[in-house]
Amino acid sequence: MKVVLIVLDSVGIGEAPDAADYGDAGGATLQHIGEAVGGLALPTLQKLGLGNIRPDFPIRGIPAAEKPLASFGMMQEASVGKDTITGHWEICGLEINPGFHNFPMEFPSFPPDLLEAFANETGRPVIGNKAASGIAIIDELGEEHLRTGAWIAYTSADSVMQLAAHNDVIPLDELYRGCEIARRLCDPLKVGRVIARPFIGEPGAFKRTEDRRDYAFTPEEPLITERLFDAGIPVYAVGKIEDIVAHRGITESIHSGNTAESQKVVEQFMKKAGDGFIFANFIDFDMLYGHRRDPAGYAKALEQTDAWLASFLPQLGDEDVLMLTADHGNDPTFKGSDHTREFVPLLSYQPGREGEDLGIRQGFYDIAQTLAARFGLGPLPRGKSFL
Repeated sequence: MKVVLIVLDSVGIGEAPDAADYGDAGGATLQHIGEAVGGLALPTLQKLGLGNIRPDFPIRGIPAAEKPLASFGMMQEASVGKDTITGHWEICGLEINPGFHNFPMEFPSFPPDLLEAFANETGRPVIGNKAASGIAIIDELGEEHLRTGAWIAYTSADSVMQLAAHNDVIPLDELYRGCEIARRLCDPLKVGRVIARPFIGEPGAFKRTEDRRDYAFTPEEPLITERLFDAGIPVYAVGKIEDIVAHRGITESIHSGNTAESQKVVEQFMKKAGDGFIFANFIDFDMLYGHRRDPAGYAKALEQTDAWLASFLPQLGDEDVLMLTADHGNDPTFKGSDHTREFVPLLSYQPGREGEDLGIRQGFYDIAQTLAARFGLGPLPRGKSFL
């Protein structure tokens, strides 16, 4: 038996009840993309039941299925925050409350003692020190970085310190070591992630590579990955999952850098003998289209994944389960360039099993509780199983 959990990074399905607290009232990733492109064409997700989740707020182009193949519902986040770590960790069974530390959006974002210690340990000065879009800041400061060799350090609305560096100035190994130093220095502040952001190219034509790495704060209690691993269940991580879970409870990981590559890795792990949990993140929705406010590109990425799902579903055996969800929203029609606090969709498919209405789940950790039940573990501290 395999259980495959795919996080469609940032694919939200309408504002959460507390969205206004985050400045996100009105955010609705799937619905607004559907409107922006004149209707989405996602026949596989439609058959699974994506259009059944929000009869009160339909997605243009995705009608409700008369007999959905999957059980369907949506989940409301219990934790404080709307970032990658918070969403994934809640999926893994935790509740982050209080939330992670966020740096100020305006210059200077980082505490002087943090930057001083970082510069002293790495031997390089720091420029940036503000909230910014990753593409915009390398366009703004990339030439100075090439000239001075300084780190480009920036943040966002998430709990994050990001370090951008050109491969010809700071090689990947040095960038990763620098992120490890920053991770240690950020730990006392409870910063969610430090992210390596390598780029290449010349001024006016800089381009980020797929060699990013995420350095997560260490979880304060076991994640579902650890609980499964300790019970002898193989845990296979796809994409940036190993970084997000701080490398805790992973049997094997392939750090794919884009969604198409991750899809191939999921298929590769499906061929493993025996039971197992496959945990994947499909990153392109958020990284390439949500933050860059590109609804047309987002729609095409959804269509690509929908086509892949059509070929993947027949690979599932009678006892296998596929779960599809998201970690937060990122409405590409919304103001700014940050995540949006939204409900996330939930689809749970088992071949030959009739789909049911799972309703609104209070907490992403219902997934962790369901995984524990499916693999025969004892109950977890939070959540309700839906299988």
